Amino acid sequence: MLNNLISRATLEDLAGSTAFQRGEEYFSVGAVERLRATDGKITARVEGTETYQVELRDDDGDLAYDCTCPRAADGYFCKHCVAVGLAWMAENSATPKSGAASSKKKRRDPWRDIKGYLTAQPPEALVELLLDVAQRDDRLYQSLLLKTERSGRGGNVAKAYQRAIDDATRIHRFVDWREVGTFAGIIDQVADSLAELLKPGTAAMLVELAEYAIERIENALEQVDDSNGEIGDIVYRLGELHLKACTMAQPEPAGLAERLFRFETTLPFGLCSFDATTYRDALGLAGLRRYRELAEAEWRKLKPRDVKDSYDTHRATITRIMERLAEASGDVEELVAIKSQDLSSGYRYLDIAEIWTKAKQSDKALEWAERGLKAFPERPDNRLRDFLVAAYLARKRNDEALQLTWIQFEERSSLEHYKKLHDVADKLGLWPEQRDRALARVAEVIAREANTTSRWKPKPSTPNYSLRVEIALWEQDFDAAWTAAHEGACDRGLLVTLAGKLEVPRPGDAMSLYRRVVPLIVEQTNNAAYDEAIKLIRKVGELMKAQNQSRQFGDYLAELRVQFKPKRNFIKLLDGVARSAVK
Repeated sequence: MLNNLISRATLEDLAGSTAFQRGEEYFSVGAVERLRATDGKITARVEGTETYQVELRDDDGDLAYDCTCPRAADGYFCKHCVAVGLAWMAENSATPKSGAASSKKKRRDPWRDIKGYLTAQPPEALVELLLDVAQRDDRLYQSLLLKTERSGRGGNVAKAYQRAIDDATRIHRFVDWREVGTFAGIIDQVADSLAELLKPGTAAMLVELAEYAIERIENALEQVDDSNGEIGDIVYRLGELHLKACTMAQPEPAGLAERLFRFETTLPFGLCSFDATTYRDALGLAGLRRYRELAEAEWRKLKPRDVKDSYDTHRATITRIMERLAEASGDVEELVAIKSQDLSSGYRYLDIAEIWTKAKQSDKALEWAERGLKAFPERPDNRLRDFLVAAYLARKRNDEALQLTWIQFEERSSLEHYKKLHDVADKLGLWPEQRDRALARVAEVIAREANTTSRWKPKPSTPNYSLRVEIALWEQDFDAAWTAAHEGACDRGLLVTLAGKLEVPRPGDAMSLYRRVVPLIVEQTNNAAYDEAIKLIRKVGELMKAQNQSRQFGDYLAELRVQFKPKRNFIKLLDGVARSAVK
């Protein structure tokens, strides 16, 4: 699959022309070292400003990648990945060097050669070789040591694992993104070794060791930049191991409940779930009862949250635990009682209303929604209003539904609220007259905003008809959109959209809009803006060519060259358009 996924075109497409060229330079000077391929994955080391570790792999038919450089950490396919891809192609003769015969040459498999060599060696030579490597590879040393302890040749197995966990998670200073790969690698090796304990005879030991490891790693993460989530993934895997081990070993229920509750409420990041529902099978009835006792004891310490109260992490955690317990029991009254302890916003009322709706208690749902609307008259939640509109329509309280929708549109006249008004009024068969009223409101808003003055806007401005154009485009009324676009100012993105809609039925008007927008874009004076402008200029050229106006397009390019002569980067791109037009 890698032969199919890696090509010069693919690498350049992923990296972009600049990064691709730099990757070619890295490859050409031999910066790629230790290139290895196995199991659909390529690994290599690239010598640059620093030494970078690169990995390319097949991810369900897509080329996935990792590199330890900052650019890759930001999600980009970097020059180091390009260099490794080119090196892989060279070794596999993916790009023919001379003639067809070279493209068919099959690359030797170094892993097969190594396997053949090792198979021929006597056991004592292999032992010496493995020991020699283990002296230079901490991960291999740690793995071999734990295997030795587990085989009974060492001392206390649990203590050996604890020492390994301590060594892997010990931090002397902040671990930044450049070092986190090595740190994660050592922890990952310990996690692999712990996974080997998931057996009936050692599952109980794994329960304790997984808990110990998770707690150590979570605390260590406070001094680690794990922005790419490497260590978080390891903790999640340890959490899955812990759950499986608990299910297999069936530890004492009350003690397990106490530990789970402590982890759920005290670990700094909470990367894996220790809630009662997740561990239901391992806890059993006795464990679940003890978990609930602990949660309720903490819950009783909390007072109802006031609007002025700041966010409290502990409160949020206990609330979440109580909500999950109530959801698991199916007790709607209990869940509502828990939710009712925090009515600090309109959305909290909506949350409860939706619970009652799901429980098919529509009257109670409506009551809570109306209470929420009255509780926050100064800062209402439109999601709550939308809920009430739907509820009023269901009860044929049509006037209230329409009024509530109009309130939203009047507070903030936008396309979103115009659509809401359309949906409600259309259901009631009132849209034509309501549309006239809404468009009159839009005209009023446009005029008021243009005439409004302030310290930063001492004079009235040109009316901005963007909202009117936006509405007309949504309604597919391109005549109205064209008229509004020429009444005053308008967002250039909307002008481009309108031009695109008019290309076929009214190419002349489309060209006019594109030509109106191009100068506004070029005046931004940056390469991204120039690229955007050139795309629109090419559209003008295509439209003019279709109208047999190639000479006029040449005149248009000449005008732009004169108008923007000081912008040299733009002129270079414009010259490219001119050359293409001549061909």
